[in-house]
Amino acid sequence: MSAEDPQDGSTEEDDEDLRYFVRIGQTDLDGTKSVERSLTDMNGIGQRTARIVTEAADIDRTATFGLLEDDEIDSVVDVVENLDDHMPEWMVNRQDDFFTGDSSHIVGSEVDEQRRQDINRMQMIDSYKGIRHKRGQKVRGQRTKSTGRTEGTIGVNVERIKEEQAEDAAAEEEAAGDDDE
Repeated sequence: MSAEDPQDGSTEEDDEDLRYFVRIGQTDLDGTKSVERSLTDMNGIGQRTARIVTEAADIDRTATFGLLEDDEIDSVVDVVENLDDHMPEWMVNRQDDFFTGDSSHIVGSEVDEQRRQDINRMQMIDSYKGIRHKRGQKVRGQRTKSTGRTEGTIGVNVERIKEEQAEDAAAEEEAAGDDDE
């Protein structure tokens, strides 16, 4: 076989029909990957959730995402937008929302937005975690004695000490040279 011949059994017609990017919400997903693997590139969707999405949409999870028909892609988009209906409540990533009390599964840019809102709320009410966020310190109980230091360098800067000693020696030689005259 030559290097130009496709080894995976795909033909040139398949390559022409391939969509390199499939857009779901605000996210561009890679169309050259399998459906399951491509869905994991989206925020809020991991491997288990991607498998649930493919099963709910009745699509082969190993199929190339860019080669799917429009109606199949639309079914995947519909399932992703309504993940609450297809997942058990214990598996969603936003359980018992602070304001609404509902459990939902958020994906895409909503994950980052909700995280920023939660951190902002914690900072405003001066909870322990909010105070740690304000100070830029570690929040989840990690050790801080030896890690997470942001104040300058740790240890001795040998080069700076040698430079200062050389400057002092040069200043002393000038002073000694001025005294001799």
